[in-house]
Amino acid sequence: MQTNKIYLILLGICLSCTTYSQTQGESGVSKDIDIVKVYTQVVNEGYGTVLIYKELANAYYFRSNYTESKKWFEKLFSEVEPQEKILLYRYQQSLKALKLYTEDNVYLTDFVID
Repeated sequence: MQTNKIYLILLGICLSCTTYSQTQGESGVSKDIDIVKVYTQVVNEGYGTVLIYKELANAYYFRSNYTESKKWFEKLFSEVEPQEKILLYRYQQSLKALKLYTEDNVYLTDFVID
């Protein structure tokens, strides 16, 4: 009788450890989500916001995809007047990388790098 209790306790501990280790492995699943794909899908479904445009512009800028970066910066600036100098700087750098003329750009006319 005593042996059966020990086996049941050991079985319970083994099952608990197995369950715990399986749940720990599942928590890393969300790390592989590409936020750019998610945001692009959200915009394509008609739910774009200023925050999403800003995130997409910055994400593409840091991935050195300047064509897409330019697109999203311009979408952002068409919705709200650019206030953050860093966003204007990144937009300007995107244009330079694409070898586009920046002097007549309406978003950069008053922009001066400090």
